Amino acid sequence: MNTAALLFDTGPLLLVDDAEGGIRYWPQWLAPEQGDALFAQLRDGIAWHSEQRPMYDRIVDVPRLQATVALGNDDALRELAARIAVVAPARYSHVGLNFYRDGHDSVAMHHDRTRHLVDGAPIAILSLGAPRDMLIRRQHKGARALRIALEPGSLLVMSHASQFTHEHGIPKTTRHADPRISCAFRARLPVNPI
Repeated sequence: MNTAALLFDTGPLLLVDDAEGGIRYWPQWLAPEQGDALFAQLRDGIAWHSEQRPMYDRIVDVPRLQATVALGNDDALRELAARIAVVAPARYSHVGLNFYRDGHDSVAMHHDRTRHLVDGAPIAILSLGAPRDMLIRRQHKGARALRIALEPGSLLVMSHASQFTHEHGIPKTTRHADPRISCAFRARLPVNPI
């Protein structure tokens, strides 16, 4: 989907409909100067790490850098969570950060695991840095994927229910791609101490 026509629209664009609000997209949710400042702050100030995961019969590198931040530990992200909660109500507690350094970095099609998330709470993804395409596809054999360009400063909100019906991913690209950071705001269940 070409989102250029949405540049002057305040959104949201409804991509997937369901009883909990579906998957919605705001192309210009954050002002460019705020987005640029936050991108630089996270790029330079987060303790990024790389991971490895088992896939099929071998261990592979996760093709992006990652970090997780508890909202109580970061004033800027906590303020953003409060703003996001206005359009996607939830008591966000954590932000999962992904740093896509170039077009080789990606995330495979997946749905978020929900067992540690508050039932019914949406997941909100704020995009910073360069644009990258996201694929969204119904979890049905032969379903075609919707492609949407996630613009800098855009907000994509996925309902809790959509994690059971759809999957999403950021594909690799052979085109030049400057760095991008995604900030996935989630409402996690409290951890019960033993």
